[in-house]
Amino acid sequence: MDLGIYTFADVTVDPSTGRVISPGERLRNLIEEIELADQVGLDVFGLGEHHRPDYAASAPVVALAAAASRTKSIKLSSAVTVLSSDDPVRVYQQFATLDLISRGRAEIMVGRGSFIESFPLFGYELDDYDALFSEKLELLLKIRDSERVSWPGGLRPAIDDRGVYPRAEGELPVWIAVGGTPQSVARAGALGLPLAIAIIGGMPERFAPLVSLYREAGRRAGQDPTKLKVGINSHGFIADTSQGAADAFFPSYAEVMSRLGRERGWPPTTRAQFEAGRGPRAHLLVGSPEEVAEKILFEHEIFDNDRFLIQMTVGTVPHKDVLRSIELYGTKVAPIVRAELARRATAA
Repeated sequence: MDLGIYTFADVTVDPSTGRVISPGERLRNLIEEIELADQVGLDVFGLGEHHRPDYAASAPVVALAAAASRTKSIKLSSAVTVLSSDDPVRVYQQFATLDLISRGRAEIMVGRGSFIESFPLFGYELDDYDALFSEKLELLLKIRDSERVSWPGGLRPAIDDRGVYPRAEGELPVWIAVGGTPQSVARAGALGLPLAIAIIGGMPERFAPLVSLYREAGRRAGQDPTKLKVGINSHGFIADTSQGAADAFFPSYAEVMSRLGRERGWPPTTRAQFEAGRGPRAHLLVGSPEEVAEKILFEHEIFDNDRFLIQMTVGTVPHKDVLRSIELYGTKVAPIVRAELARRATAA
C-alpha cells in the first residue's frame, strides 16, 4: 500500500501566534515538506487546487515541478485538479511536462472540486457542473491514450486531428477523487480508473458500500480488477505522544472547520467533537505513531485499499511540528504498517 501526504497549502491565521503566513512562505515550506517526505521514504505527495485567498495552491503543477527537482522517488500528484473548470489539453501538457522533469513520477487526481470559485473565474456555468466534468474527463483520457486527437466538441470546442505534446514517459495515471457521491464512484469503476475517497467526517465503515459499488461497477464494465485501485484521504497528525499530536493539530483544525462551517451551515468545531473524532473507529488519525499506524491498518481491513494519504496541514500548523509529523510518519508509522501488511499477505 502506498503511504503519502496531501495538502492545500493553507495561508490562514496561525492560532498560536495570530500571524497570517504569506503565500511565499507557505510555498517554500511546502517544498521542504515534500523534500522531507521523499527522504523518509513516503510514496506520494498530493497538492490540491483552490482559488481562494486562504490557499496558496491555485497552480499545483508549478509547485510540484519545483519539488521534482529536489526529490528522487516520491510520486507527485494533484489532489485534486478541478477538471470541470480547466482545459484537458493544458492539464495533460502540464502533467506530462512534470512527468518528464520527474522521470515518470507525475500523477493527476481529478475531481469536481469542493468549492465553486473556479467556475465564474474561468467563465463556466454552475448549471453545467456535472456535464463539464464528464465531457472533460472523457477528453483527458482520450488525450492520454492517443498522441493525435479528434474531438467533436460540446461544452469544450472541437479538435480536428491535432497532436498534444509533450507526451508523458508512460501512461500518465489519472485518479478520480470523490467525496461520497455514488454516481461518481460508479463512473470511476466503469471507466476502470483508480478511486480516491475523502473521509473527513463520520465513521469510516460508512464508506465501505461505496468501495463495493466501485468494484462492482468495474466488474460489470469488464474492467481489469488490478486497475481498480482505492485510495483513502483523511485528516491527521502525528507527534511523539498522543496528547502532543492533539494539542498541536486541534487549534488550526478547529479554526478551518469552524470557518468553513460558517459558510456551509455547520456548527463550530469543539474540542469534545475533535476528541470523539480521534476515537479508535472514527475519522481523525491524530495521535502517536503507534495509534496512527493502528488506525491506518484498521481502515485497510475495511477497504483493502491500495493507498492512504493524510492531510496534516488543515489550516496553519507550525512548520516545525509539520516536519516532525512527516518524519514520524516515514520513520515510525510506515514501517509498522508495511510490516503488518506483509505479515497479513504471508498469512493469507
